Amino acid sequence: MSLHILGNRNKDMKHLLNTLFITTQGSYIAREGETLLIRVEHETKNRFPVVQLQSVICFGQVSMSPPAMGLCAEHGVTVSFLSEQGKFIARVVGPVSGNVLLRKEQYRFSDNLDASTAIARNMITGKLVNCRNMLMRGARERDDVESKAILASSAKAFTRHLRALPDSANLDELRGKEGDASADYFAVFDHFITVNKEDFYFRFRSRRPPLDNINAMLSFVYTLLVHDTVSALEGVGLDPAVGFMHRDRPGRPSLALDLMEELRPVLADRLVIALINRQQVQGCGFTKTECGGVIMDNETRKTVLVAWQERKQEEITHPFIGEKIKIGLIPHVQALLFARFLRGDLEAYPPFFWK
Repeated sequence: MSLHILGNRNKDMKHLLNTLFITTQGSYIAREGETLLIRVEHETKNRFPVVQLQSVICFGQVSMSPPAMGLCAEHGVTVSFLSEQGKFIARVVGPVSGNVLLRKEQYRFSDNLDASTAIARNMITGKLVNCRNMLMRGARERDDVESKAILASSAKAFTRHLRALPDSANLDELRGKEGDASADYFAVFDHFITVNKEDFYFRFRSRRPPLDNINAMLSFVYTLLVHDTVSALEGVGLDPAVGFMHRDRPGRPSLALDLMEELRPVLADRLVIALINRQQVQGCGFTKTECGGVIMDNETRKTVLVAWQERKQEEITHPFIGEKIKIGLIPHVQALLFARFLRGDLEAYPPFFWK
């Protein structure tokens, strides 16, 4: 069975790395022929040929003309609108692509709880393996004896978590074990941080709202990862809303949340840790709101976005297909593999294992 799903398609997939982030407040996106114009106070600041883009993400007070939206829809460029702090608001997409038979198969699998459990087990296995590898790498990189020992001990605990997964008889048991493992992972997350501990400390995972600087960064980067994963699923013709571990809920991209679980440690957590430890972000770039939540200022947000794009350009050898790809294409490759599994080309969905 041939598994070279990229090969000659690498050139066609290069545009998938190109996301246009609009963060300047008051920006207006207009159309000129086949080009998007970025205007601020009626002055054109930039021009972007639409064929070079995969998606556009607008933060805060950014507006877009209907012709520009139509141009993006015609070319399969997704437009997402987020709040200035990164909270998702809405997406504009063109006609649904893909094979209706593929989506019908996806719905059949999702309605079958035994099949959903098997798929979720593979995805959770990928997540736990990648968390364990993060912990092991963190232990190797730390000079502090105490933190090194704590991270190494947690990595050993993840081996036990992984051994327990096959005994899970249903989704509820799987979710419970995944939740226990996640709690153990975040319980030692603070030991990844080596500098500026007064400004960057981690006690527990907080989401709505994030209660400290690290949680604010994690939530923001997770939002970017959700966006890329949704686009990857739509690109191969799958329905991002119909998941397996995450069950159907109106307005929730359940399959995207499923698929990104195994990618969080690799693409998101490691980026946040690197930005802090390299001192590319500073505590002065964060503000606590009246409700107790923490938000990034515009410059810090831009720093994170630039680092996110640079990280996506780095190359790895994909562990399953054995081909060298850019990191930003991992969600797209995993979406392709999942589609092949649903079509019956693969016996099981192969999660992404980071080495």
